[in-house]
Amino acid sequence: QVQLVESGGALVQAGGSLRLSCAASGIIFRDYTMGWYRQAPGKQRELVASITSRRSTNYADSVKGRFTISRDNAKNTVYLQMNSLKPEDTAVYYCNADLTRVGPGNNYWGQGTQVTVSS
Repeated sequence: QVQLVESGGALVQAGGSLRLSCAASGIIFRDYTMGWYRQAPGKQRELVASITSRRSTNYADSVKGRFTISRDNAKNTVYLQMNSLKPEDTAVYYCNADLTRVGPGNNYWGQGTQVTVSS
């Protein structure tokens, strides 16, 4: 059974920092592209950042220079370090594990963690 468990969401003031964690189980973690997505009220879910099995990273333009994604394969965990937070970063943040390149269905989501940035 695949589980992705996010943690680290909180209420923080603008300009502050948070680190989100996502612990994975039930998958061969090192093979998966891991991603962080977010969804604000009334908006579609959007990609924030991703990191491949080879540690190649990709970021949304809105977070470049402020957020950093990283992974620890020994701990089956992916992180999202968020600095210089803005009120527009307020959203539910979801962890995603993707290996659909080897077959459909190899895509999993966590339950989400709330990040609220106050102005």
